[in-house]
Amino acid sequence: MLYIIMAIDAPNSEAIRRATLAPHMRHLENITAAGGHIVLAGPCLANDSPDRQIAGYFGSLLIAEFESLEKAQAWSDADPFVTAGVFSQIFVKPFRQVVPAP
Repeated sequence: MLYIIMAIDAPNSEAIRRATLAPHMRHLENITAAGGHIVLAGPCLANDSPDRQIAGYFGSLLIAEFESLEKAQAWSDADPFVTAGVFSQIFVKPFRQVVPAP
């Protein structure tokens, strides 16, 4: 089943985000070890600028396939961005793709 992981950045977390980017990316690359598969993932920009350094971030979005909500939640909980405090809120919820038709 597909799950959406939506995370909202904590205030003033840009330095923590930069410092934990490499471990966060390794966590994403190793999702298959947790039985998952990423459909899409990336940062959510704070404004409409093609330059991420100018735009800044307000959070992250990931849609991935997991065997269960529990496995999706456990994988999310182990993300270095989560454990380091980059995010103030995280939502892990089931997702049903409608368009385009799967």
